[in-house]
Amino acid sequence: MVKAIVEINDEANRILNIVKAKESLRDKSDALNLVITLYGQEILEPELKPEFINELLSAQKEKTIKVKKFSEHYN
Repeated sequence: MVKAIVEINDEANRILNIVKAKESLRDKSDALNLVITLYGQEILEPELKPEFINELLSAQKEKTIKVKKFSEHYN
């Protein structure tokens, strides 16, 4: 675990207090971790996650088939 001293403005402090109370967290540190985790999931979902990139790369390596009439092949 990393310890950090951070300066936050009054609005950020109020938001952390609300998150702390709403989620029944022990302290603001837990609230900050939750907010950062949720924000990280939102901006990293799913297009930038390494697992998603690896899945796409492996799909590109798969063998392809030629289909002349899609409806006959997949109905």
